[in-house]
Amino acid sequence: MHICILSFQTHYPSIPLQMYKKSNIYKSKYYVNTYVEKQLTVTKTEGLFHEMSSSLVFFFLQICGLALIVLGIMAQVSLHNTLRIKDVSMSGVPIVLIAVGALIFFIAFFGCCGAWKENYCMVTTFAVLLTLIIIIEIAAAIAGFVFRDKISTIVKDSLTDMIENYKNGTKEFKASVDGVQEKWKCCGVNSSSDWSYLDSDGNTVPDSCCITKTTGCGKGNMKDASKVYQKGCHDVMENFLKKNIQWVIVAAIVIALMQIMGVVFSCLLMRSIRSGYEVM
Repeated sequence: MHICILSFQTHYPSIPLQMYKKSNIYKSKYYVNTYVEKQLTVTKTEGLFHEMSSSLVFFFLQICGLALIVLGIMAQVSLHNTLRIKDVSMSGVPIVLIAVGALIFFIAFFGCCGAWKENYCMVTTFAVLLTLIIIIEIAAAIAGFVFRDKISTIVKDSLTDMIENYKNGTKEFKASVDGVQEKWKCCGVNSSSDWSYLDSDGNTVPDSCCITKTTGCGKGNMKDASKVYQKGCHDVMENFLKKNIQWVIVAAIVIALMQIMGVVFSCLLMRSIRSGYEVM
């Protein structure tokens, strides 16, 4: 407003200032400047709100990314210590989780930097990349739902392979198989009879099948239910996986919702940044 008055006095020194203030030119400039100031205030307020909201969403996305990395590492360690999965596509699931988690973390960090700098291109890139990840995750979820019935086959094949190679396996391999049977209190794939090949008498199981484990407790006691677990490991492990897959689905839904919120808030932030450019 002061600029308008000074500009007027510079160009029209002969006209009294009071007369200028009463003129329509002064009033029109006053209303225009007041409107612009209000628009700038509103734009800055909206921009600050969107920036804070987006930063919070980006932070939660980074947490989700770290959670996926931790989940992938835990799954990898668990599979290494229990099942030797023969199916290559299934054994690579933990690695995929780690990779996706790392990708989400760095993309969220990139988006957070874009929001902090109010960089339109960076925020747009973040929104596009996150949308692509959501599409990939939806495709993976559909594929997982279609092939969910393969869990039983994968567990059975993996356990069968472990038992067949137990006799000539390394010390570490035998310890892995024994660990599975001790942990789940089971014996064999479907029953203790799966160990009939282990000894010439056809009635011996590893000591890890014993209810009370002592050296040589499995010798000649395959069918003795008071000393040896009779149920197989297949059903126990299959039920465990199917039960815990529900938690995986819940976690996936939460992460997907956070990602969708990230895209929405990044779009709002993009509009806010663009509005700021237009006003300026």
